[in-house]
Amino acid sequence: MNLAASARAERPRGASLRAAGCALAAALVAGCAAIEPVAPAPAAPVVPVADAAFAIDGRLSARRGPDAVAAGFSWRHDPARDALVVTSPLGQTLAELAGDTAEGRVRLVLADGRGDAARDWAVLTERALGFPLPVGALSSWVRGTPHGASAYTVEADRAGRAIVLRQDGWEVVYDYAAADDHRPSRLRLTDAETEVRIVIERWR
Repeated sequence: MNLAASARAERPRGASLRAAGCALAAALVAGCAAIEPVAPAPAAPVVPVADAAFAIDGRLSARRGPDAVAAGFSWRHDPARDALVVTSPLGQTLAELAGDTAEGRVRLVLADGRGDAARDWAVLTERALGFPLPVGALSSWVRGTPHGASAYTVEADRAGRAIVLRQDGWEVVYDYAAADDHRPSRLRLTDAETEVRIVIERWR
């Protein structure tokens, strides 16, 4: 068989291979088109959660008008009581505050031994720090959730973590140390008069 005849003999086989290849490609394209992309499941909304015990250490700073203060703190919270130790930037104890829900009373002891008491955390934290700290609400806010006693709005990220929480006249802006952290590492609280920044250095 000469070369021309051989070429004529191979032509049908080549055409068949090309046709088969096109059919296979078409089938693959059709199959891919039939597979719908899976949308990520929507994150659960940020809602009030049951109170829970925690202990944290950190730093806070506050500004109200021309007045500003910076301090360290150690806070132990249980659903029935709170204990807050406030320290200077050098670690010296400035004040110790303790409150019991059953008693409905908060006690303050200053570094010089003087004491005070009130029915409201805001009153005593203002005496100790120079600004009112909403400890009751903060026990929920510091965990990245609203409390259940008043209306609120929350802006969340794709992971379902609170980014901005508004409640009781305060706006709380959150930051997280890592993408998979669900406990905030930084909070910025602002109301009409006060800005409070909290850095959580350790959860215990």
